[in-house]
Amino acid sequence: MTEIVLLNPNHYPEAGTRRLLPWLASVVAELAPRAEGLGVRFVGDRAMRLTNRQFRGKDKTTDVLSFPGDEDEGYLGDILISVPTARRQAGAAGHGVDRELKTLLLHGILHCLGYDHETDQGEMERLERRLRKRWISERTEGPDA
Repeated sequence: MTEIVLLNPNHYPEAGTRRLLPWLASVVAELAPRAEGLGVRFVGDRAMRLTNRQFRGKDKTTDVLSFPGDEDEGYLGDILISVPTARRQAGAAGHGVDRELKTLLLHGILHCLGYDHETDQGEMERLERRLRKRWISERTEGPDA
C-alpha cells in the first residue's frame, strides 16, 4: 500500500483529500504497484512560479511540476500543482476543475515514473491519452464539477 500525502495549505476546496485520495490511490496502485510513497502539494501561482524558476530556470507559473523520487527507496516522488492555473485551464477547456486536477495528477505520476514528453517522440502523450480514457470520468466534464 502506497502512503500518499496530499498537502493543501491554501485550503482550495477543489483539492480536497476525500475527493482525490481514493482516485489517486487506485491510479498509483495500478501504475506504480511497488511505490511506497507519493507526495502532492496544491499551491498558488506565486509558489509555482518560484519553484519553476528555482528548479527549471523558467520565471513563470505552470500547471504541474514533478520531482521523481528514489526507486530504490520505493518513493515515487513529489508533484506540485497550481490550483489557480488548473482553474483557468479547466475554464478554457470547458470542463470541471476536478477533471483538470486529475489530468495534472496523472501527468505528474507519469513524469515520476520517468516519462518525458519533451524527449520521447510522443510516447508519454499516447500513454497519457489512453490512461485518461480509463481513469478520468466523463462525469467531471461539466464546468461546475
